[in-house]
Amino acid sequence: MIFDVDGPLVLAGSGKMGGAMLTGWLARGLDPRCVFVQDPSPPEELAPLFTKHGIRPVGILPPLPAQPAVMIVAVKPQMMDQVFPPLARLAGPNTLVLSIAAGRSIAGFERYLAPGTAVVRAMPNTPAALGRGITVCCGNAYVIDRQRSLCETLLGAIGEVGWIADELHMDAVTAVSGSGPAYVFLLAESIEAAAIAEGLDPSLARRLARATVSGAGEMLRQSDLDAAKLRQNVTSPGGTTAAALDVLMDRQGMADLMGRAIAAAARRGRELGQ
Repeated sequence: MIFDVDGPLVLAGSGKMGGAMLTGWLARGLDPRCVFVQDPSPPEELAPLFTKHGIRPVGILPPLPAQPAVMIVAVKPQMMDQVFPPLARLAGPNTLVLSIAAGRSIAGFERYLAPGTAVVRAMPNTPAALGRGITVCCGNAYVIDRQRSLCETLLGAIGEVGWIADELHMDAVTAVSGSGPAYVFLLAESIEAAAIAEGLDPSLARRLARATVSGAGEMLRQSDLDAAKLRQNVTSPGGTTAAALDVLMDRQGMADLMGRAIAAAARRGRELGQ
């Protein structure tokens, strides 16, 4: 067994993120007998996983054999006020509450919990469904080293894990990595449209756009070089790439546009959190 938890693990919500995490945990050897899933409408695609491991999702949790070691809250933010208060009553003095609900602050959970309860707020992104996401965490003052390590193990099942000390930076994290996959998809969409405009067959244009974006992303992931150096390595002076970059890097080009886009997303995150 690669990892274990010292008590029941409660997963509230088995949608895309919750389901991806559960799949990763079980694949890494987590004992399914310690897993309790609260979800009144679990996705049909997870039914084989539940059946294989003898896990029965329920709308309301039955009495647990012990206080949870960890409660992972993976429900939609708009459902939180309905779902979390009953769950909070299950938490004991050693329970870790781990939330992946966007826009929900640590204080928003603490008000339902006994003083001193450890709470971690985390922001994953959608590549987590492939085990290639990145999650950034921020904990309150009561999170101890053992619980921090448990967070890294649980969230490591869906990709990389990082930490920030100041929760105020979570809106920037959301704007960069939480919303970031949409920016990449838009890039692929724009390349495809431009290829078609240049006369390429639409099916080939799509293949070229997708393979280029995903391949370049994999190069970036595997390389020790920074993005600027990789860009320079592809760019011959006076060549075709340089001609394109002259447009993309002008005073109101991609860097300026991306900066304004991420600032807008972060600003909207702060508004939603008020």
